[in-house]
Parts: sequence; C-alpha cells; structure tokens
Amino acid sequence: MRFLTGAVLFCAALFLSATRPASAGEVTLVPREDGAVEIGGRLLGFDGEVYRLETIYGPLAVNAAGVTCAGAACPGPGAQVTRIALSGSPALADMLMPALIEGFAAARGLVVERGVEGRDRLFRLRLPDGGPLRAKIALASGSTGEGFADLLTGAAQIVMADREILPEEIDRAREAGLGDLSEPFRRRIVALDAIVPVVAPDTRLGDPADGLSQAALLGLLTGEIADRSGPGGPEAPVTVHLPGQAGQGLRQLPAARVLSGRRPVASARRHGRAAAVATAVAADPAGLGLARVSALGDAVQVSLADGCGTRLLASHQSVKTGDYPYVAPLSLYLGRPLLPRLARDFLDYLATPAAQIAIRRSGFIDLLRDEIPLGRQGDRLALAIAEARHGNGLRELKRLVATLDGAVRLSETFRSGPRGPDARWRANVAALAEALEAGHFDGRRLILAGFAEGSGGSEASAARARREAEAVRDAIRAAATAADFDWVRLDVAGFGDLLPVMCDGGGRKTGPEQSRDRPSGDWARRLNRRVEVWLR
Repeated sequence: MRFLTGAVLFCAALFLSATRPASAGEVTLVPREDGAVEIGGRLLGFDGEVYRLETIYGPLAVNAAGVTCAGAACPGPGAQVTRIALSGSPALADMLMPALIEGFAAARGLVVERGVEGRDRLFRLRLPDGGPLRAKIALASGSTGEGFADLLTGAAQIVMADREILPEEIDRAREAGLGDLSEPFRRRIVALDAIVPVVAPDTRLGDPADGLSQAALLGLLTGEIADRSGPGGPEAPVTVHLPGQAGQGLRQLPAARVLSGRRPVASARRHGRAAAVATAVAADPAGLGLARVSALGDAVQVSLADGCGTRLLASHQSVKTGDYPYVAPLSLYLGRPLLPRLARDFLDYLATPAAQIAIRRSGFIDLLRDEIPLGRQGDRLALAIAEARHGNGLRELKRLVATLDGAVRLSETFRSGPRGPDARWRANVAALAEALEAGHFDGRRLILAGFAEGSGGSEASAARARREAEAVRDAIRAAATAADFDWVRLDVAGFGDLLPVMCDGGGRKTGPEQSRDRPSGDWARRLNRRVEVWLR
C-alpha cells in the first residue's frame, strides 16, 4: 500500500474521532494532485474536514481538502456535517452554552433547530429557509466528572467543566491516548461564577449583611457549630444544604474549596443542581447552603467577614478581579487539539464582545475588561490606613496613593495558585498581551502593582511584591511579541502589605473576639498576595 505524504497526512493517535463513525468499511483516499500517493484503510470517521482511517500503520488523519474518497463506505454529501459533542457540568450545559450556540449561529447567518438525541440536547445549525445542514452540536448535561468519562469513551470531544481537572483524570486521559489535558492550550475559560453561602430571606440565623467569619462558616458546614440564632432570638439547629448527589464526593464540586478539605456535616442535604440548593435554602429559615452566584433565585447571599470590619460579597467586580475567594471559572477542556473547522470557529467566537454580552445576560460573569477608579477603593483604603504600621507604613501609603492617583484599575488581577501560575493567570497575560499588540494602551502607562501578605516586615514584603510584579511584566512582554513598547510604558511597583483585601493579622492589634473572627492565614494571604494592573 502507498501512503500520502506532506501536509495532507499526519499521525493521529491523539486525534481519534469523538464522533460516531460514518462507516466501518474499507475506503481509498485518492490525492487530487498527480504524483502523490494514495492511502487505503478502514474508515473510522469523517467530520466534514478530516477523514480518520485505521491502517496497518495505525490510526491516521487525512485532510479532506487534498483527497477524494473512493469506495462504497465513503460518506456521501449529507455526511459532511460537522458534529460537535460536549459533555459535563450543568452550569454550562443548561444555560450558558445554549445561549452561546444561538449567538454563534446568528453571527454566521445560520438558524438553530433544537431537538433531543438520546440523553443529549441537540442543536442543528443550518442555512435559513430550509437550507443545507451545516453542523450538529450535542450537549450532555451531567457533571464535570461525567464529562471527562465521556471524553475517554469517545462520546464527547469537549468537556464542560466547573472545576479544575483532577490528577487521576489527567492520568486516565493520557493512558487513553488523549495527551496531557493539563496543558494550557487544552483549556479555555469561558466565563466566571462563584460559590457563595446563602440563607433564606426570612432566615433565623442572623442578618446576612453582618457576615460570617471563615471559622463560623466552616463550623456550621462541618457541624462543629450546630446552632445559631439572630439577635435576641433563641438558638436553633442549622440545616446545611449542599450541591451534588447523595454519596458523591464533594471533591468533585467547586464547593469543595469552601470546606478546605474538611468533611461536611453528615446530616447535610444534597441537591443535584445549583439552582435546587438556592430554592431549598430560600424555603428554609434555618437553612445555610452553598450555591452559585449565577443561580441565587430567592436565596440571599451572606457576606464574608474578617473581624476588621471588611465584608466581602461575590459581585461582578470582586469575581472578575479575584478579590472574592471562591471564584469558580467555567471552562472547556479540548479532548484533542485538532477540532473541526466549525468547532474552532466557535471557540474563537467565545472571545468576541457579542459572546461576552450573551454570557452576562445568562447570569454569569463575563471576561470583558472593566476599569475601576481609585475612588472606588474606599473600603480597602480605610483598611489600609487601619492596618498600616506606624512611621514607614503611612509614608508607604502616601507613595501608593501618589503612584496610583489618576489611574484606573483594570479587572485583570494576578494571583498564583498553589502550584504557581494557574489558568486565570495565563488568561490574563494573554488578554493584556493581545491588547498591547492591538495598540489599545498606546500613549499610556500600565502600572503593575504588586502586593504581599502581611508578614516579614514592610521592606521584605515590598521586595517580595515587586518580584511578583516583575514576573508578570516579563510574562506579558514575552507574550506580546508584536507590541511596540516605544508607545506604551510598562512599569512595576511593590507596595508590600499595603491595601489588603482582608486583614490577616499582620497589622493593628485586636481583641480576642476580633482575632477569633479573622480569616485563616491561607485564605487572607491568597487574597492579599496579588499583582494588580493600573492604567494611567
């Protein structure tokens, strides 16, 4: 047998079809150019752009643009319809992805026909007035874990994920020949959400605006604190409501971050959907639950308190900047790098302003860049003044205000994960690099302001914060290869433990009651150690 050479052919053990096979018969792919070689084998699948064959040399993929197919098993014109199968989290499958599919179709002049295929919701994209069918997009709604399982069996090409991929899922994908799904290019962050504590509008657990400290929240969720009451009311047992099916490990859910590896109380009531948690809590005056900010319904979000007077709520701004601790990015994991053309176009569409507007209208947090004036930092400036050390601390605070005066904070904020830069860190680098290359900041000054946790002394923390800012600057410069840095200034500054998001015990002295309500070190340090981007 002779084989095709050049750009028409490449090995595809990694690119095995995740669509249903068009036929199990033998075919021969004949090159359109004279002098090239042909290939024969058993047809595994055809997605409208790439033929996938099983040959004596193993699985191969061949670009359809360079060949014609000969044989009874060749797909006919009606088979040249792109099929994209996605499986995973209901947070994406039930609301977000349908809205994005509709927007994508409208942008390409296609109409959408909705239907059902087995357990999948099916979206048929075709030309108007009964024109030819261009694509089928199938959405299977289950859980992120089920999405990765479908990827391994070939039932899905893309996983809709509301959490990070687990180490064992990475291992199983590698064993299945799908490569390393932890590589940055295999994941696309689509939108942002957050996990928040919620109570009923007529709750007996106290005023939600007063907030819960991290210690109190953990105590209630784990059962260490069994009773709680509002001012002047009798203590009453608390009913805990959590997402996920009974018996499902909470580790599989974004809510696991709130519990910091601890087990929830055994009596916790479990609900299959995030919206069901909010609905149950809203009807339970003694209920406390963990819900998504995108699906609050009638439930009321409880603020997070730090014992210094700061209250954190998951707002549009605090989720985008990461100043709220329990942000849950919604992502797509790509099962194979080579997707059909229409699938690649859909992924490109997700970065457009039209898609971001659809995301916001669906109740999620979009990825568009926001500008936040210094004047809207009042709470943080007040906390900075209260936490500032005598002498040099106030002088440093004046330097901070002088540096940032007249500038606006951009929503891109850099916080490294436990193992270094994470997906959001890298996404922020890419977004700023793209803006620099497009000239959006020409004639202006970008200030990368590093902040550190309150430990090690003001000079040591300032030096540590500056190093973090320099690392971000270097990453942006490396990514923005087409940017002209003669037209924009990219400065760094280190402000140490000034301007904390939450107090972490490194500043002024407090009484026993306040100290007990302060957040644990990891929680506060993760928020306070960051690099902000300011534009002047």
